[in-house]
Amino acid sequence: MSDIEIGRAKRARRAFSFDDIAVVPSRRTRDPEAVSTAWSIDALKFEIPVLAAPMDSVVSPRTAITIGKLGGIGVLNLEGLWTRYDNPEAVIEKIRELPVDIATAEMQKMYAEPIKPELIKQRLGEIRDAGVPVAGALSPQRTVEFHDVVTKSGVDLFVIRGNTVSAEHVSPTGEPLNLKQFIYELDVPVIVGGAATYTAALHLMRTGAAGVLVGFGGGAASTTQTSLGVQVPMATALADVAGARRDYLDESGGRYVHVIADGGLGLSGDIVKAIAMGADAVMLGTTLARATDTPGNGWHWGQEAYHADLPRGNRVWVGQIGPLEEVLFGPSRHANGQSNLIGALRRAMATTGYSDLKEFQRVEVVVDPTA
Repeated sequence: MSDIEIGRAKRARRAFSFDDIAVVPSRRTRDPEAVSTAWSIDALKFEIPVLAAPMDSVVSPRTAITIGKLGGIGVLNLEGLWTRYDNPEAVIEKIRELPVDIATAEMQKMYAEPIKPELIKQRLGEIRDAGVPVAGALSPQRTVEFHDVVTKSGVDLFVIRGNTVSAEHVSPTGEPLNLKQFIYELDVPVIVGGAATYTAALHLMRTGAAGVLVGFGGGAASTTQTSLGVQVPMATALADVAGARRDYLDESGGRYVHVIADGGLGLSGDIVKAIAMGADAVMLGTTLARATDTPGNGWHWGQEAYHADLPRGNRVWVGQIGPLEEVLFGPSRHANGQSNLIGALRRAMATTGYSDLKEFQRVEVVVDPTA
C-alpha cells in the first residue's frame, strides 16, 4: 500500500475504520439456523464469540453469570469497585447520579479505595459457584501484585488489559512485567492487549499469549484520541494483527493465537465487520452497557475515566434497550443494530454463504465509497 504525503517531512499509510468497509455477498446463501457462532480458546468452548469487557458499568458477578449462561463470558474488572467495596452497588448508584461537572473528580476519589485481595477471591468465587467459566482482568501494573490471589481463586481465563500493552515496556521506576515468563508460569490461558499494529501483536504472540486484544482509543467512553492524539482505525488494526497471527502460525510451527476485537463495536454491523477482518471474537462494552440488567443502568464508563493523573474517558449515557438476552439474541425491537447482535451476525454469515466464524474470516470486503 502506497503512503500518502501529508507534507514534505511526513508520510502516512491510509487506514480504515469499520465505517469505511462493507461485506460483500457471495454466490451462495444459507439458512441462519444452519450457521454456527461457536468458538474456542485453549480448552474453553463458547457458543457465541462475545467477551463482556471488564468495566464496572458492564460486568458484575451477577452479569458475568448471566452472560456465561447465555454462551459467552463476562470478564470481571479486578481493579474495579467489586474488589474495593463490600457494597459496590451503593457506590455505582452514586456514580450514576453525579453531576457532569464533578463526575471525573468524584470517581477518582471513589476508585482511590484500596483493592482488597479477599474481595477478589469472593467475587470470582461467586461466579465459579454458578457453574460458568470465570474470567478476570488486571492492568499490567497490577498483575504482578495480584496475580497469585487471582490464579488461586480458580480463574479459567486471565486477561491483562490496558490501553496499550507491549512485550517491551521500559520503565525507570521499577521492574516491568515480564510477560513471557509470567505467561509461561501460569496454568491458565492468558489474553493480553491492547495492540494495534502488526509488530506489537507479533511480539505479544511470542510471549505465549493465547489471545491478543486489538484496539486503542475506540470506545464510546474513551477520550484517548482527544487527550493523547492516539487512535488506530479498527478495520486496519484487525487486518494487520490477523496478518501477524498468520505469520506467527508459520513461525511457531502451528500455534494459533486468537485475535479479539476490543473497541469501536457500537453496533451489530461493527461486530460482523470485525469478524470479517479476522477477529475470532469480540470484547463488548458499550453494546452491553445498554442492557437493562447491567450495573450502569444506561450509564457507561471505563478505567480511563478515573485515572488518577490523566483521565482519558468520560462517564457517558448510552441509554437502555432491554435485558442482556434481548441485546444478544433478540427479538429486536429496534432497527438500529443495537439489539439481537448474534442474530445479526448469523444473518450476515448466512447471507454471504458461510457456515462458521473461521470461514467467515475469508469473506470478501470492499472499501465503501459511500462512507
